[in-house]
Amino acid sequence: MTAKAQPLVRLRESDLYAPVKQHLEALGYTVRGEVGRCDVVGVSGDSMVAVELKLTFGLPVLYQALQRLPSVDLAYVAVAVPEGRTARRNWDAQVPDAVRLCRMLGVGLLSLRNGKIVVHADPGPYQPRKQAEKRARLLSEFVRRSGDHNLGGTTKRPRVTAYREDALACASLLAAQGSMKGAAVREATGVQKASVILRDNVYGWFAKITRGTYEIAPPGLNALERYADVLAARRAAVSDRKTAPAASE
Repeated sequence: MTAKAQPLVRLRESDLYAPVKQHLEALGYTVRGEVGRCDVVGVSGDSMVAVELKLTFGLPVLYQALQRLPSVDLAYVAVAVPEGRTARRNWDAQVPDAVRLCRMLGVGLLSLRNGKIVVHADPGPYQPRKQAEKRARLLSEFVRRSGDHNLGGTTKRPRVTAYREDALACASLLAAQGSMKGAAVREATGVQKASVILRDNVYGWFAKITRGTYEIAPPGLNALERYADVLAARRAAVSDRKTAPAASE
């Protein structure tokens, strides 16, 4: 009797995130997922790299990578090598043309094969005109986050942005201290836009008591439980900054 064929495992875009992150970390980058519109962002010194994740190679992922180029130093696309003998043979035949196209566009090409990242091409010499404002906005979002709380390529959990972290800090304080004025929340948390966050109440976490005074609402209490790991990481990051030795003059 012939052995029964094993069913093919269908990958998801988010399955590419961990191998790509490990690859970039091995190169010395600090990596976080879902920063701005980028699936993956890595920062090492003054260098910033973005990687767009897709299951298949094609124009959509190339369009995304080209949109990232003005904001970063290096942009890659990372795709999954398809399962099945015929599909893999077709991919292997496609790689030379894919590499040539990526190099013409100034984009790097990575693939995930058998759980390992294969580097087909690094970004070429093509350098578009940088957009300093977009770069600064992306770097600010990266730096203001307390850690890597998003899985690049997935949309199951609401994205943890720097704004959401700031809102969580405000909610945590109100839960502990009761109703407070926005200025007092700003002073206690260090969140400079605390009053705006409380007033706009984007997530429905706060309730207005009187003008300029707010308390936490039931959805805010639920959010504190859901994002307990994010709050813990933020507190640790704040503590590390406070205890870090001052740079020598």
